[in-house]
Amino acid sequence: AWGRMFPIFKAGLGGRLGSGRQYWSFISLHDEVAALRFLMETPGLDGPFNLTAPQPLTNREVTAAMGRVLRRPVAFAVPAPALRLALGELSQDVLGSQRARPARLLESGFTFTYPGIEESIRAAINE
Repeated sequence: AWGRMFPIFKAGLGGRLGSGRQYWSFISLHDEVAALRFLMETPGLDGPFNLTAPQPLTNREVTAAMGRVLRRPVAFAVPAPALRLALGELSQDVLGSQRARPARLLESGFTFTYPGIEESIRAAINE
């Protein structure tokens, strides 16, 4: 999603999607790969693990962070009906809300390099 969002935000056309109240779980690519390696290399770990950063944020919070990091305004909003019309069933991916937390991952001893949204955005810019 970052790849599609960056050009829009860099152009100063970024903004919240729908109400902006839906939770978006995020994780930096670096932390996702590190977490997968950790899970494969740590004996005794099995079952489901959420690969998300420790603090889930709303779309509004992610949008604001994108604006701060990229130093661009985030004045626009795309109404939910417009997203449904443009994206069809895929609109649920951006309008849906899931407040996932990596409780088991943290309890297992994994440490995030980029736990916050702004660090994750900066890491994505530099990758």
